[in-house]
Amino acid sequence: MAHFSRLSRIVVDAPPDAHDAEIAFWSGALASPFNQVTRFPNFHWARLPGDGNAMLLQRLGDGPPRLHLDIHATDRAAEVTRLEQLGATVVDSSQEWTIMRDPAGLLFCVVPDASLDSTNANAWP
Repeated sequence: MAHFSRLSRIVVDAPPDAHDAEIAFWSGALASPFNQVTRFPNFHWARLPGDGNAMLLQRLGDGPPRLHLDIHATDRAAEVTRLEQLGATVVDSSQEWTIMRDPAGLLFCVVPDASLDSTNANAWP
């Protein structure tokens, strides 16, 4: 059975001392308020104009500031396998999402999303 996926989120990973300044900056830059994610208090999000894309700001426990992308998929395991076949590697799959590394070493996440279908995402066999 086919699964669906698409690039869905741009995520700014900010250290604790820069997190609030990042929220203020990106809120002003995008003219969009960032709201705290109820289930994940280290995340704030803002909807971007268009078809359901959003930007997240994540408060890191440690590490330098960085950006990463989230790919949403109706079948996380199938999408992870597909991306591994393209050269990505799994870093951590202990949460609801899977953290992966692309061939150049950049981090990204695969996140389950049941709302995807042929009208808003790519179909994969």
